Amino acid sequence: MTQFEKKRSFMVENHIKKRGISDRRLLEAMNSVDRHLFVPEHQKIYAYEDHPLPIGLEQTISQPYIVAEMTNVLKLSETDRVLEIGTGSGYQAAILSLLVDQVYTVERIKPLMEKAEKIFNQCRYTNIHTLHSDGTLGWSDHSPFNAIMVTAAAPRIPPTLISQLAVGGRMVIPVGDRSVQSLVKVYKDQQGVHVNDFSLVRFVPLIGQHGWTG
Repeated sequence: MTQFEKKRSFMVENHIKKRGISDRRLLEAMNSVDRHLFVPEHQKIYAYEDHPLPIGLEQTISQPYIVAEMTNVLKLSETDRVLEIGTGSGYQAAILSLLVDQVYTVERIKPLMEKAEKIFNQCRYTNIHTLHSDGTLGWSDHSPFNAIMVTAAAPRIPPTLISQLAVGGRMVIPVGDRSVQSLVKVYKDQQGVHVNDFSLVRFVPLIGQHGWTG
């Protein structure tokens, strides 16, 4: 095993599995994706530690456990079509791509999107589709989605994203003010939309028409 493989295995066993994440497919995905490829060169030594890291342009790559927790709550299947809001480093989209049929990811900061696209191509993640746009508007051309993951914090759940969620679909999103938020799970069925929160977090703000204005 290489140094990175050993660190990745330790991360999965000690920071994810021991904290209650037991889904086999998710654990395998977390143990397959090279997180060090998604962080700046000077941060690679820290890539498999359980905390967020700066990736430039005032953005971060999320803590590995939070990536696992948010993914786990969506209860994904191999046939799902997933919308991700906030491509960022691209790491979360890479994890999703190993679990579902298609991933549609939206990023408003073009240099981040372009950098992530290069990694997707390098690693042959061929089921990830990218869009440079206001993430709060979603990606209506490919809706409805079986699941939506939002990786930036909004003051409220954007109604456009709820409208793009399929019946039977799930969404996870950090909701709150700029300093602290709750992870919120949204479930949509024939009776309507059901919302409950389950964890305190701190994410960068979701900027856009239905998020923060800057």
